[in-house]
Amino acid sequence: MFRRRRREQPEQAAEVTPQAPMRESGPWDADEPHPDTERIDLGGLRLPSNPAFDVRLASVGDKHVGVVVLWEESSLQLQALAAPKSSGLWEEVRTKIRSAAKTLEEREGPLGIELAGKVTVEGAERPARYLGVDGPRWFLLAVVNGRAAVDDELAAGFTDFIKDIVVVRGDEPMAREESIPLRRPSDQPAADEPERPDTDPFKRGPEISEIR
Repeated sequence: MFRRRRREQPEQAAEVTPQAPMRESGPWDADEPHPDTERIDLGGLRLPSNPAFDVRLASVGDKHVGVVVLWEESSLQLQALAAPKSSGLWEEVRTKIRSAAKTLEEREGPLGIELAGKVTVEGAERPARYLGVDGPRWFLLAVVNGRAAVDDELAAGFTDFIKDIVVVRGDEPMAREESIPLRRPSDQPAADEPERPDTDPFKRGPEISEIR
């Protein structure tokens, strides 16, 4: 629980604007009400801590640009991008993906419109699902490969994982579709997260390694 730094006087408390009600599920924006649960802090993304999932950072050079989650012969790729204030990116990104992979078809999924079908990887066709979520000044792209792309029970595990992600966009100016910076959990603690001295989210849990 967050602690108040000082006690509000009765007349001050009356002027406080009520906090907006919490949505049923995420992905959450860091500035909106969301469940206070144990998460892996990667800077731009805070991921649910699930011991069954192998979480890895995807890097280009010295920059961490995404996350890969491995589970049950399946993978979930995540990338958070900066988006304009006025509109989201998912419709535009879907068009780009379909132009590159014409075998994918639009359908309604648990997070809204998604793309599903087969894509060619290293000369072989493999099932894939593309899910997108537009948030305030950010866009989250999730790509499911492997068994979970065709197995609804496995896919539900990844969907629940996505629904509990917190995106930390930050206030700094960023170019359209620029990757929101990520970092290893040990690089720098999050100042606005409550301290949890008696818990260790990495004990017998996900190992954070890097994919380059």
